[in-house]
Amino acid sequence: MDGNENPYDLVVIGTGGGGFAAAIAASRRGGSVAIVDRGTLGGTCTNTGCIPSKALLAAAAARHAASDAARFPGISSSHGAVAMDDLVAGKRALVDRMRASKYEDLVDAYGWDFYAGHAAFSGEPEHPVLDVALAGGKRAVVRGRHYVVATGSALWTPEIPGLAEAQYLTSTTAMELTELPESVVVLGGGYVAVELAQLFARLGSEVTVLARSRLVSHEEPEASRALEDALADEGVRTVRRAVPVGVSRQPDGGVIVTADVAGQRRGFSAARLLVATGRRPVTDRLGLDRMGVEVGEGGQIRVDACQRTTNPRVWAAGDVTGGPEFVYVAAAQGEVAAENALADTGRRLDVRALPRVAFTSPALAVAGMTEREAHASDIACECRVLPLEHVPRAIVDRDTRGFVKIVAEAGTGRIVGVTAVAREAGEMAASAVHLIESGTTVADLAQRWAPYLTMAEALRIAAQSFTQDISLLSCCAA
Repeated sequence: MDGNENPYDLVVIGTGGGGFAAAIAASRRGGSVAIVDRGTLGGTCTNTGCIPSKALLAAAAARHAASDAARFPGISSSHGAVAMDDLVAGKRALVDRMRASKYEDLVDAYGWDFYAGHAAFSGEPEHPVLDVALAGGKRAVVRGRHYVVATGSALWTPEIPGLAEAQYLTSTTAMELTELPESVVVLGGGYVAVELAQLFARLGSEVTVLARSRLVSHEEPEASRALEDALADEGVRTVRRAVPVGVSRQPDGGVIVTADVAGQRRGFSAARLLVATGRRPVTDRLGLDRMGVEVGEGGQIRVDACQRTTNPRVWAAGDVTGGPEFVYVAAAQGEVAAENALADTGRRLDVRALPRVAFTSPALAVAGMTEREAHASDIACECRVLPLEHVPRAIVDRDTRGFVKIVAEAGTGRIVGVTAVAREAGEMAASAVHLIESGTTVADLAQRWAPYLTMAEALRIAAQSFTQDISLLSCCAA
């Protein structure tokens, strides 16, 4: 199809999770689709985010298991130095396979037209078109009946004197290192920061984390303390209430970060500096203002509950909307946008039970509301925190670091939030989503089946703790 003359039913800008979900949904409804991207197919998750980081975390966990085996009596093991070039090469090969099978091959399978280049809206708001700058100075005009903007987000770094000259690492460049730094200072305390801090510590670096408030500050305070303690067990130093005020690069290539820590100036030196301070929506140079598409102060595209922007022919999905930065949220929004654009289905997303996971070890998993969020929503709540020392699976694993916390509506006992820090806690998140969406109460959960010696059993025990002293229960007692 020639995008210069015949309009596509849907034109998608961006080829990450949100963009591909929109394109697939449109194709399933029989729509003609064009996709445009100035970067690499697959977006952040496949190329520089979820897939490569979790692949490296899994490798680091395997190395750490050797040194951690001594927690079991009679077991001993050891590990050697990491061949970073081989490790990174393996990661790249995995990413290439995933990108080929889950993105590149789908373009042909669905018969989409793909335009590789930078896109910008032109024309009148009532009749938007895309002007695409292609390779070699060529241009293409792509017309659509509807458009979905799914351009994602980009790494954001704060303005700190000396930072630009410090040759700092980002979450992207850190995963391309072929030599392991002796020491790393990490700026940031969010999910990406704690994952990468543990990654480098387990590979053999000395790691210091500088967090402006506390680790994973949007989650439960119990989660912050548990993760800080777990990282400390592996030699990671966390400095809270640390506000960087300057960075200087040393003659030997190292860095010194000067930070205001609770009102005192302190210096932190390391071989490398890793900045993991968040992301910002990518909306620059798209010409959104010319189309009457409103953009917020942070660059996020304003959308309604159906993913429609302030231009009725332009929709948006994923990080670019400023919502939760998870690839599965982007994919769900992309699907909703496409279905509403092509069929006016009126679909909306319900994110009340949204799950989120930090792939540390022990992992952090959350579904639904935290206690603070419940209060902010005027929900009177009752909470219980179950230490893992009361969970048989954790006891036999010789790892009782962590907890399970349930937030329930006072009076009804309806579960509105679950937080867990535990080995494989992420596998509990889907169960927690079901509990919240189905309106399960703590009384219901306390009486439900749970297989003995699984971590999922912790949810049932946590529910029992609302009415019982679980320290007085035997291993399998109901």
